[in-house]
Amino acid sequence: MFAQLKSMLFSQSDKQITMTFYEIVKYIHVTAIILSVSGFITRVVLKLNNSPYQTKYWFKKLPHIVDTLLLASALTMVYIMGVNPLTTFWLAEKITGLIIYILLGMVALRWGKTKQIKEIAAVLAVIVFSYIVYVAHYKTPAVVFSY
Repeated sequence: MFAQLKSMLFSQSDKQITMTFYEIVKYIHVTAIILSVSGFITRVVLKLNNSPYQTKYWFKKLPHIVDTLLLASALTMVYIMGVNPLTTFWLAEKITGLIIYILLGMVALRWGKTKQIKEIAAVLAVIVFSYIVYVAHYKTPAVVFSY
């Protein structure tokens, strides 16, 4: 199925459709990124203030929906671009940053023992997120694979 989709998208007569499809996926991806980081910051603020809203159904379920959409759009873009995440250094660095962001987020939302540790982890997670955006925008590794 994916081979048929790829051949349809990359046929000579459909170049405009290909770019449009990629752009749609990219806009979905960027929207999911904005929702994901906004949701993370909101959840951290609720957690640090012991808000009763942090236990509401949508505050628990929505991040999983948004992050699934984020992952699906990312994988779709990688497939359309035809790049290997292990040999494309900016993409490998983005994945490395994503793993660090997730771990820091887990410290900020679950594993942190004190409020101060949670606050520091949340700030570091947002800094790492900013780094991921930088690498994605310029498509160049800046730290891990830059040498």
